[in-house]
Amino acid sequence: MSRPFELASLLLISSALVAPSVARAQAVPAPAPAPSIPAQTAEAPAQDPAVATPETAAPAEEEQVAENPDISIPGGGDIVVVGKRNGNIARSTSQVLSVLSSEDIARTGEGDIAGALARVTGLSVVGNGFVYVRGLGDRYSLALLNGSPLPSPEPLRRSVPLDIFPTNVIASSLVQKTYSANFPGEFGGGVINLTTKSTPKEGFFNVNSSIGADTVTTGQLGYTYFGSASDWTGFGNGARNIPPALASFLSSGQQIADTTRATQRAIASQLFNGNNSVVQRNTAIPPNWSFSLDGGKSWDIDDVTLGLIATFGYSNKWRTRDNLQQTTATQDLSLAETSFQRVITDNRLVVDGLIGTSLEFDRNKIRWTTLYVRDTLKQARLGVGTITGLAQNSTFQQQDTAWFARQLIDTQLAGEFKLTDALSLDLRGGYANSRRDAPDEISFQYQRSNNPASPTGQFFLNPLNGQFGDATIANSFLREDLYSVGADVAYKFTPDVTGSVGYAYTDTFRRTERRAFQFRRDQIATRLREQGLNDLAGAQETVATGLSFLRPDALLSPAVIDAFGISINENSGTPVFGASLRIHAGYGRLQWDILDDLNVDIGLRYETARQAVNVVQIFATPISRSAEAQINRNYFLPAATFTYKITPELQVRIAGSKTISRPQFRELIDQSYFDPEVNREYRGNGRLTDTQLYNAEGRIEWYFDRDQRVSAAGFYKQIDNPIEVFTGSFQQSFIYSYANAPSATLYGGEVEAQKYFNLSDVFEGSSFFASRRLLLIANYTYTKSRISVGANDPASVSFLSGITRANQLFRDGVPLTGQSDHLANLEIGLEDRDGLSQQTLLLNYASRRATIRAGALGQPDVFEYPGFQLDFVARQGVKLAGINTEMKFEARNITGTRFQEFQDNGVNRINYNLYNVGRTLQFSMSVKF
Repeated sequence: MSRPFELASLLLISSALVAPSVARAQAVPAPAPAPSIPAQTAEAPAQDPAVATPETAAPAEEEQVAENPDISIPGGGDIVVVGKRNGNIARSTSQVLSVLSSEDIARTGEGDIAGALARVTGLSVVGNGFVYVRGLGDRYSLALLNGSPLPSPEPLRRSVPLDIFPTNVIASSLVQKTYSANFPGEFGGGVINLTTKSTPKEGFFNVNSSIGADTVTTGQLGYTYFGSASDWTGFGNGARNIPPALASFLSSGQQIADTTRATQRAIASQLFNGNNSVVQRNTAIPPNWSFSLDGGKSWDIDDVTLGLIATFGYSNKWRTRDNLQQTTATQDLSLAETSFQRVITDNRLVVDGLIGTSLEFDRNKIRWTTLYVRDTLKQARLGVGTITGLAQNSTFQQQDTAWFARQLIDTQLAGEFKLTDALSLDLRGGYANSRRDAPDEISFQYQRSNNPASPTGQFFLNPLNGQFGDATIANSFLREDLYSVGADVAYKFTPDVTGSVGYAYTDTFRRTERRAFQFRRDQIATRLREQGLNDLAGAQETVATGLSFLRPDALLSPAVIDAFGISINENSGTPVFGASLRIHAGYGRLQWDILDDLNVDIGLRYETARQAVNVVQIFATPISRSAEAQINRNYFLPAATFTYKITPELQVRIAGSKTISRPQFRELIDQSYFDPEVNREYRGNGRLTDTQLYNAEGRIEWYFDRDQRVSAAGFYKQIDNPIEVFTGSFQQSFIYSYANAPSATLYGGEVEAQKYFNLSDVFEGSSFFASRRLLLIANYTYTKSRISVGANDPASVSFLSGITRANQLFRDGVPLTGQSDHLANLEIGLEDRDGLSQQTLLLNYASRRATIRAGALGQPDVFEYPGFQLDFVARQGVKLAGINTEMKFEARNITGTRFQEFQDNGVNRINYNLYNVGRTLQFSMSVKF
């Protein structure tokens, strides 16, 4: 594909660096709302000694008005501040955490919260917004919204893809890396708590819009399909509803093998049409664009303040991947058994909205928030390649169409009550519903024999024999409901001692259904020959060969289905599962300033949980329940963190805890799911068990000036029964699934620094640099992990009777999947202290990480190599017609880093996924009324 924007992007970036601002900013960003103060912080914090010295210049205008970001977490309201220190949250709390305020998020220029979190020390974002903390996979990361749990709209994960949360609805994002007992016990690597925007101090209304281009997508060749005329909304218009004949069959309780051929043909004749199955060329893929509105206002009614905030957003983005995809079953990787060059075009549509109200009276606050996100992916794939084990000299063409609609509705009610000066009570309750609809996942395979002696050897044919030519359709649906309640009581016994207790209950139920059908042409010619009608049989074969040329909607049209006896088989396995997780938890926590310079935060959490996966019987003749799973476990989870203040600016922390990680629903359900991001199908293992983690960390932090710091930390984790992804060829099928490895260790260290430089001291007499400063933010994380596998360590996979030992799946000494040895971020920014004018270079690096274990095949593991990514973001505040306006320019992946996922033994290489990501340019404008 051509790269028409490559030189243009570099030219624009270099121009922006040379002349970062052409107009003085005239709009000062509105300050973030201040957090409410919990019971244990009744006394106002003293002034930061680091900024009280005469040598320190008076803070700039933005520093004078800036306030701490709004943060809402379980266990005593907001962030718990140690003693009577200062307002710097990361410094003052008793735990190790990072906080991204709305301004921090805005500086990165990211459109979703996952992209912003990738800049936090020790964090990496994989796939569609799944956050890895210190090399631990997304299953070890806990995501909360305003302190309450979230369900996932993904059948492949219980963890939440954070790229579905646009930054315009988030006030702050907190990442806590050391465990405290007020959080749920599923805290393997850390917790990510998102706080939505709350009551505005002043009324506001903003209108935002953006347009962007991708050098490998925009204006380039891609593939799509029609679908319906309203697909651009992300909702469709009912065109993908289940057809009447299929709906009648699904409700009958019959299995497809028990139905008549007439019934099968009636079902088959309604499934395909030109709208849902025909892949079309688009020689000029449209640009990306988005639009959003947000506003809020508060009213004082006697002694009560009523606040209202609302947001709405819509985005329409395209992405094309010209992807080389290979697999092999040979141990030396010498033969690519499948090798396809596949062009995949995604049209992603996101509609989101939030409405929040709050009541504040005396020192109490009641807050109700409802969030809605609908994230739809319309995907078309066209691939050409070889399948060596099937036909060595043939070329195959595979074309697929799909529609994945994820939706999340979350409503929460929370109250923070200051009963006395010493006693506070927090109450919260929430209901969330998530769903994922994937109707009409359609796949066709055509074969070209390349036989010069055959009159059809140069053409792609689909004989519908299930081997060389194939046609399948699948419909999958997910529904999940999550109810949660919690209560926390905090009491300040003395100014130096605060105790808190709490209770939390969550009840999650998920239903997943997947019905997959394969189309086969009956062997009418064979039956005619058996009857001695050879002439008719020959004629039938000739006509059938001619039909094999047809495109999908014509090949499976009602007339062809009736005339040639095309039938359907169901390949769903166990089609419907119900999964549930019910947790009761209680905790006690004590925070004690033993000395003026020594604080201890200790706690104990007790959790009892019942997790189950059950087969839902939908057939009149019950099917096997062997795929069911159940885990009943009780845990005591201790946690302790000691913070010692060596000097007013220098402190150390030591932390230790025990935490857990439960199998995700998709890992327990013996059902196939297709992941459109990596183009693979996964199958669950009902014999998984919980993972237990023992965590230790030591950390030193130096806060040498306002918002400026240096810190270094070392950490260690002992992990029992970690869950790993494996692949192998079993029972003549290539399978991706999950299993418990016996144990693993993970250790490492991280350093981070943030420093401002006043440029007026460097460029004396320059009016341009008089109010500007240079920002440097850098962080680096080194992580090392090792799986331990003994010769006789057991392992079990529910659908593979031959697997009894762990060394059949894993090799001793390999790292955990998802763990990169090296993660680094660098931000270099120029900003105006008198107004909104920022220009920031952002560099991100992640070393290779294992994605799949291939030990069952005796092969090297599959690795992904993210490499370097360089971005540039410029924000400028101006006044247009007297209205405050923000202009923003973004250039992403300036280095043109490719996506690489591969196996390599030093001699041979198999590319699981290899494609150019492309460079992205985007311009946006926000008008603030």
